[in-house]
Amino acid sequence: MLRNKPQPKRRWLDLAPGDPVIVTAGKDKGKQGEVLRTIPDQHKIVVKGVNLLKRHTKAGQRRGGVQVAQGGIVDFEAALDYSNVMLVCPHCGRPTRTKHTVLESGARVLVCRHCDEPYERVRKTEAQ
Repeated sequence: MLRNKPQPKRRWLDLAPGDPVIVTAGKDKGKQGEVLRTIPDQHKIVVKGVNLLKRHTKAGQRRGGVQVAQGGIVDFEAALDYSNVMLVCPHCGRPTRTKHTVLESGARVLVCRHCDEPYERVRKTEAQ
């Protein structure tokens, strides 16, 4: 591996955990889900209930940082490429591309291409 090779510039992903998305390509095309986590350096995201794979594990093995006490077949969500999903606008309910704009207050926001409404992330607060 070359060490003097320039590293590619990491691209900032517009999606964040909790955003509603729809899959536009692949075996799960048309399924909707919520982003669980993003992997920006690999340009991938993990969506809840989409791209389910099976992993055969022995009892007592560590998989993904989790100690598996009982062996067997474990279902898990594998990562999807970022380009295969689209954000679902909460205002119009349609899958949309987004554009970046700057509001008068100076805040940078994502804007839906269909309804021109700014996308506001809904912060989930846990009940205590």
